[in-house]
Amino acid sequence: AVHGANELHPRVERSALRELAKRFRSPLVAILLAASVVSAFTGDVASFAMIVAMVMLSVVIDFLQEHRAAHAAEALRRRVQVHATVLRDGKAVSLPIQRLVPGDIVRLTAGSVIPADGRLLECNGLHVNEALLTGEPFPVEKRAAGGEGPADVFMGTSVVSGTGTLRALATGGATRVGAIARSLATEAPPSTFERGTRAFGMLIMRLTAFMVLFVLLVNTAMGRPLPESFLFALALAVGLTPELLPMIVSVTLARGAVRLAGRHVIVKRLTAIESLGSMDVLCTDKTGTLTESRIRLHAAIDSKGNEDARVLELAALNSAHQAGLASPLDEAILAVAKPDPRWRKVAEIPFDFERRRVAVLLEDGARRIVVVKGAAETLLDLSHEAHAQVARLEGEGLRVLGIAYKEVGAGAGIDEAGLAFAGFLAFVDPPKRGAGKALAELAAAGVRLKILTGDSEAVTRHLCGALGIEVRGVLAGAQLARLDDMALARKAGETTIFCRVDPMQKNRIVNVLRSRGHVVGFLGDGINDAPALHSADVGFSVNNAVDVAKEAADLIMLRRDLEVVHGAVLEGRRTFVNIRKYILMGTSSNFGNMFSMAAAALFLPFLPLLPTQILLNNLLYDISEIPIPLDRADAAETASPQQWDMKLIRDFMWVLGPVSSLFDLLTFWVLLAVLNAQETLFRTGWFIESLCTQVLVIFVIRTRLSPFASRPGALLAGTSLAVIALALALPWMPFAGALGFAPPPPVFFGVLVVLVASYLVLAEVAKRAFYRHRKAR
Repeated sequence: AVHGANELHPRVERSALRELAKRFRSPLVAILLAASVVSAFTGDVASFAMIVAMVMLSVVIDFLQEHRAAHAAEALRRRVQVHATVLRDGKAVSLPIQRLVPGDIVRLTAGSVIPADGRLLECNGLHVNEALLTGEPFPVEKRAAGGEGPADVFMGTSVVSGTGTLRALATGGATRVGAIARSLATEAPPSTFERGTRAFGMLIMRLTAFMVLFVLLVNTAMGRPLPESFLFALALAVGLTPELLPMIVSVTLARGAVRLAGRHVIVKRLTAIESLGSMDVLCTDKTGTLTESRIRLHAAIDSKGNEDARVLELAALNSAHQAGLASPLDEAILAVAKPDPRWRKVAEIPFDFERRRVAVLLEDGARRIVVVKGAAETLLDLSHEAHAQVARLEGEGLRVLGIAYKEVGAGAGIDEAGLAFAGFLAFVDPPKRGAGKALAELAAAGVRLKILTGDSEAVTRHLCGALGIEVRGVLAGAQLARLDDMALARKAGETTIFCRVDPMQKNRIVNVLRSRGHVVGFLGDGINDAPALHSADVGFSVNNAVDVAKEAADLIMLRRDLEVVHGAVLEGRRTFVNIRKYILMGTSSNFGNMFSMAAAALFLPFLPLLPTQILLNNLLYDISEIPIPLDRADAAETASPQQWDMKLIRDFMWVLGPVSSLFDLLTFWVLLAVLNAQETLFRTGWFIESLCTQVLVIFVIRTRLSPFASRPGALLAGTSLAVIALALALPWMPFAGALGFAPPPPVFFGVLVVLVASYLVLAEVAKRAFYRHRKAR
């Protein structure tokens, strides 16, 4: 109540009434309301009522759908909140970090996100990554200051190793990173999808401006009343605008998030679903994703390959006394060996990702010993022994750690010079059941795998062979460090295994792949994965990951399984495809109709449709498209990554729009030359034909297959047919006269069936020719 939520950008709870009112600030809504005022002053009560009804219906539908979507997304986000261990009322409790306040005492361990600016009361081997504030990638060692004074650790940084306790001094916007966030209140760069929709909006704006000016010029030249001409031109502009696009996008993404929750994936950032649909590269670590992550100790041997109990004894001492979070390798060691309790830790050099080893100084009375455990090659460099033994073990798919030690005198400090090499620990982590099948499915779906691991090439190659992964290239961290970004970008596309890489190299690989036009997903759960998770187009983590990884990720997997990733990718593509369907339908149909109206204005002595009739046509057509987020997507369209393609949309509009206009012109001829229609009958006949063709062509445009080979969603089919039934019944309704309609003769409906059937056949032929030509090109 006093300090507010511990968030950089606190969510403000707005009243439903205020959210509803906000929608009336839309430029499109403002234009429509202005048109209704003009209609009222010119005495066109029907137009006034129709425009107001259309605005209210559109605003209410948008509000209700987005309100539901926001609540669903918030409920999902709450399931994966980052927690902190806090002392409250003398007890350690786990609380969402949003609930922390100044004065809270917080316990820190390796992998923790530091949840507030605070002062360290105590720490043990605590190393913190402060790259968020300083840009320095290497961890900083911290010491407890205690007592009063300024903060010495800061919100948003993360613990790399060790443990500690801090007293929170500042939370939320009062923190150092909060001040930075306020001073650098810049938006994230737009995604590919957002850039595409912006380009689409500009295309529609140019077409609308041209069409409105053309119609105004023609009507003025023909001496028609200016208010009537203005309303007609305004109605044309509304007819060209896909005003439901924001609602379709938000609802489709929200539905996608709910469906992903059913597939064991929680969406933290809705727009990541769009990127899922385009993802063509997946970068992942090896342990836990490709392996079972049930690591067990296979052997403890000396440099000649013989079993050696002394190696296991030294390893247990190191694992038991190191600070911070025990790794799965430490747990495997301590599961089979208990350390001698007489030894006490004096000092430690904690593990970090540059050294890739941990050293502890232990004391037993007058005796002191330094025990070092880490990546075998780093200790072999110190000890000059047994490289061949490492190669043999790794070639068998075993993960290898080295153990080295030295006796030191009483009172000596800790250092790693002059170590004696004791031997190796070999661990086995079997390939994950079902991973091979899931990887094959991802490959068939056009997603290429990149393995980014701290392990050796030999171990990773052995695993790839067991899972059936084709290795197209290998790049080690040392080689990668010698390449500039341009050279790395060329090699990265053809490389499958990146071995012995550190956290910043993982991040660099993700960035260079993105620079080559790939949409990159990254799956990780460790402290070292956080930079790459943040940089990727789609960051996947798991619910039991360290806090810093969950904070950086876009999607949280409740089950660590590549089958879950494959399912999420397909759902992302389905979402992308349904959004694109609306755009293709709206642009081709609306453009065709608006072009026909503009053409009719050239030779008709009256307006082809009244402004209210254009608005009603547009409203009914929009209603038929509302269920698109629930529509099925063809397997062929979810079989490969989906990219935003503005040229496809523009070309599709130029191909299908004129087909629609051709049949509109045929309808004009039938109404004028065959039925001798006057104004009211002409408008009634064309309104019905226009709406029937617009709505029924949905079943042609929604799929690249034959409409009979791809079944639409039940709600889309039902809503579309209901709209057509309403259009056919409108001329006989009591208020038909007020809308400018009259019942057409029976012969008209026979002609209508022929025209609509012919149009759908030609639209199908044009669609197939379009995609065939595009594929050939």
